Amino acid sequence: MKFVCTFAQVAALSVALLGGLSAEETVDEETASRPKYPLAIAVDAAEAYVVDLDLPGVWKLSAEGQPTLFVRGSKWIRKPLNRPRCVAILPDGDLLIGDTPTREVYRIAAAGGEPQPLTAGGIGIPMSIAVDADENVYVADLETRTIVRFPLAGGKVETFAQVNTRGLSLDPQGQLWAVTQDKDQLVRIDSAGKATPVVSDRPFQFPHNVVVTDSGDAFVTDGYAKAVWRIPAGGKPEQWLAGPPLINPVGLAIHEGNLFVADPHAKNIFKIEIDSKQITPLIKE
Repeated sequence: MKFVCTFAQVAALSVALLGGLSAEETVDEETASRPKYPLAIAVDAAEAYVVDLDLPGVWKLSAEGQPTLFVRGSKWIRKPLNRPRCVAILPDGDLLIGDTPTREVYRIAAAGGEPQPLTAGGIGIPMSIAVDADENVYVADLETRTIVRFPLAGGKVETFAQVNTRGLSLDPQGQLWAVTQDKDQLVRIDSAGKATPVVSDRPFQFPHNVVVTDSGDAFVTDGYAKAVWRIPAGGKPEQWLAGPPLINPVGLAIHEGNLFVADPHAKNIFKIEIDSKQITPLIKE
């Protein structure tokens, strides 16, 4: 069998062997036009950003549903953003992105640029990020089964709460909510790190993330149930929306009366109007 390579392919392979981009990365750079595995979503008044686990990288999503690549991660396992899993938007427009192989949370300027590590590899498996008004960064660490905390400027990571957390969110009052893998599947956490159960007895099949409305209603994505749950303030959980087009709803954000759901199996982001339950796929075919 004969193998014929073009000059460009030989050059790409040479760069890979010398420690640069792999040949696979070079091809992806030229052909990537939409998210491969959209895992997380962050939305504010100006922008929407989508974490793509398999590209790997982060996309910026236009109002017209056109994704453009904001930052590309590396195919090399110990390089930044090799397996990004979570994202948060800061008030100045900068992003925080959690990456599992490098055990890190990176800050990237709104204008783009190189990812800046904040903890010197001080986090195990960052699954979700929340930032409070005092510039404390909270991270759900799947490896240690805790919520950890560090200053937004960067520095030492400390254990904040002994809660086995998968998804984190701050409500409009600044109180931390957490989706857990334990019997109490949804909890509120006070400033001292004490957890108060909101949902117990495991009604969710495989919960991922949570957001809370101004009225105190919570919404939780459930991948195995192909559903979004609603937990009314002071009430019991109800399966609020289920089935197609949702296949494996994971990432979750809320903005101006709308939920934004990242579904990696549907390879799309769904905008859901809370009042009407109208669903709109944001990434156009």
